[in-house]
Amino acid sequence: MDWRTLPPLAALRAFAALAQEGSFARAGGALNVSHAAVSQQVRALEERLGTALVERAGRGTVLTPAGMQLAATLETAFAAIRRAVDEITGADAARPLQVSMTPSFAVSWLMPRIAEFRHRHPEIELMLNPTPDLVELAPGGIDVAIRFGDGNWAGLQSEPLLATDFVIVAARSLIGSRKISDPRDILDLPWLQELGTSEISTWLRQRGVLAPKTGNLTHLPGHMLLEALRSGEGVTATSLAFVERDVAEGRLVVLFEDLRPDAGYHIVTRPGVMRPPLKAFVAWLRRQAPARNTPA
Repeated sequence: MDWRTLPPLAALRAFAALAQEGSFARAGGALNVSHAAVSQQVRALEERLGTALVERAGRGTVLTPAGMQLAATLETAFAAIRRAVDEITGADAARPLQVSMTPSFAVSWLMPRIAEFRHRHPEIELMLNPTPDLVELAPGGIDVAIRFGDGNWAGLQSEPLLATDFVIVAARSLIGSRKISDPRDILDLPWLQELGTSEISTWLRQRGVLAPKTGNLTHLPGHMLLEALRSGEGVTATSLAFVERDVAEGRLVVLFEDLRPDAGYHIVTRPGVMRPPLKAFVAWLRRQAPARNTPA
């Protein structure tokens, strides 16, 4: 980037303050300078850009279309700068640590373990956000996400947490003595799917099979889905790690297993220095990872 082509930062700050405050006087007060100084900076910015950014309206000002466009961009840019400065200086140390993961992962893996973290770090306020959505990791927002995939998310850092295969599974009470060798053998059974996901239809489509009719499919939050699965209310697609104990004890039956040696759950963060609460949480997650996920 050629920094010489950008307008002076002081002029951009003055205009951003004017756009936010709505008058030169209030903008001057916000910046602790005179209204005349703000007016001079804004005029210099308009001359630099070759276009009007504000217009007089009675005792106040209104933004031109060009002014509104620049104001929106500056608001986002200055907010990002503010968040970055807060992180570097530790000003956001008291902000809750925000963690995103799927509801199924939360109820099956994280919640049974989280008490240990709370015992080790009672000073850290946690904000857990169970959602099937791929939430953006942004300064001042979500600090860390636990995502399923191959570990490649553009612009983010990731490390393996939990290797697991993808399985189609049902309660033994639902399957009974039924012989199953092909996905079509279970299309007549009720199916369960976590809200916001499409694992079942994707899995069937990859095998050249049409998804079950809408009336035979129930969408549930992650914690309700696993309970319904164990109660024999339907077939579902899930990670083997979530149901290993049920399978080992005979309550659930793995009907099909999709081996994914390059996929699993990952710890995903933004590049850069981690603030102390995040650093502590990531270190704790690493200690929870099975030994097989640790590089030899």
